[in-house]
Amino acid sequence: MVICMVGTGYVGLVVGACLAGSGNQVMCVDTDAAKIEMLNQGLLPIYEPGLQEIVAHNRQADRLHFSTDVAAAVRASQLVFIGVGTPPTEDGSADLQHVVAVAHTIGQNLNGYKVIVTKSTVPVGTGDRIRQTIASYTDQPFAVVSNPEFLKEGDAVQDFLKPDRIIIGTDDPRARSIMEELYAPFQRTSDRILFVDLRSAEMTKYAANAMLATRISFMNDIAWLCEAVGADVTAVRRGLGSDPRIGSKFLFPGVGFGGSCFPKDLRALVRTGREHDRPMAILEAVIQVNERQKNLLVDKLRRHFGDSLAGLTVAVWGLAFKPGTDDLREAPAVHTIQSLNDLGVRVRAADPVATERARALFGPQVACFVDEYQALDGADALLVMTEWSAYRQPDFPRMKAIMAQAVILDGRNIYSPSKMRELGFTYYAVGRPPVVPDKP
Repeated sequence: MVICMVGTGYVGLVVGACLAGSGNQVMCVDTDAAKIEMLNQGLLPIYEPGLQEIVAHNRQADRLHFSTDVAAAVRASQLVFIGVGTPPTEDGSADLQHVVAVAHTIGQNLNGYKVIVTKSTVPVGTGDRIRQTIASYTDQPFAVVSNPEFLKEGDAVQDFLKPDRIIIGTDDPRARSIMEELYAPFQRTSDRILFVDLRSAEMTKYAANAMLATRISFMNDIAWLCEAVGADVTAVRRGLGSDPRIGSKFLFPGVGFGGSCFPKDLRALVRTGREHDRPMAILEAVIQVNERQKNLLVDKLRRHFGDSLAGLTVAVWGLAFKPGTDDLREAPAVHTIQSLNDLGVRVRAADPVATERARALFGPQVACFVDEYQALDGADALLVMTEWSAYRQPDFPRMKAIMAQAVILDGRNIYSPSKMRELGFTYYAVGRPPVVPDKP
């Protein structure tokens, strides 16, 4: 098939490259000329494990192309995917200006039956708006399909190649047949496609992210109470997750969720509820708990060092909102570092892949390193914000030797309290009793 992918971000680039890998001719288009130039030079604007190899292979095979000419790509394609951003507005709703702009371009260039596939996360009813916008320009036949993405940053390539499920919202038999053919290579062992109506597909994306975010905030609330009553949330999590009705995924407490999806989608769903006089009380509480968690480690620092933190040097390990990505959007580490800067703390930060983005974001206010031990030099405390694999079994004696004070605040509960006690660290985690070594 000949496919046009509008948008070359985390979704569009992964989907476009993977579809090219199954033999399709894919033109990824974007109005950002600098990004397209970078891609044509073989450079990626994002970090995603495995993506560089897939893009390079399909460019070499002449199946994957990059261009700024959206109109020409629309005219040449059988399927047009909309994968542009839908950032939040000030009132929490999704900003659909880029989606609507693409719909106008499609309508102006429709030259025969095409399937218009929405990959962007959009509020319920957006598919109808896209259909109306395109139809205002043309009498050509077309179908609008909702095909929400369920790609985890850091594992997006494998998520697309081996999907748990493929949600397709359409009431057009011809579009259904085309989408079945398109996804056939990705479900050879079982049928993972779920066909639903357009609005239900749009809602499913929001509902899925809202459920996962709710589990995280629930565990963070339990962890908060564990600290007050002297329980260990790690033991509680294991007991809870062993119940087959509940399961163990997304039950890890920490410093809150971030990224481009959960915060934005929750706010958009709450906004939709208000617009339809259906307050989303549970989701509003989920957001409230997550906001509280963002301040957790700074509050713990204050309890340890006193209210005034000015003059301290604090190391931060992990800047991306999760391992496997360089995405800093709504990352808990960003909020924490900004709070520390406001309190007069000198911050030295490390991340395996997000360092350049962090330098651009923070400027000279924050010293950023790729090497985690450089960030520790002279630090009064270490804050672990992202659970990168390299941070899980570090050289603790080396850490203790180069830090000014042996204090660790573990925002992801990746270290053993008993080992911290044995090594002589003061250790604070999330929902676990603190470790304060006896003074000699």
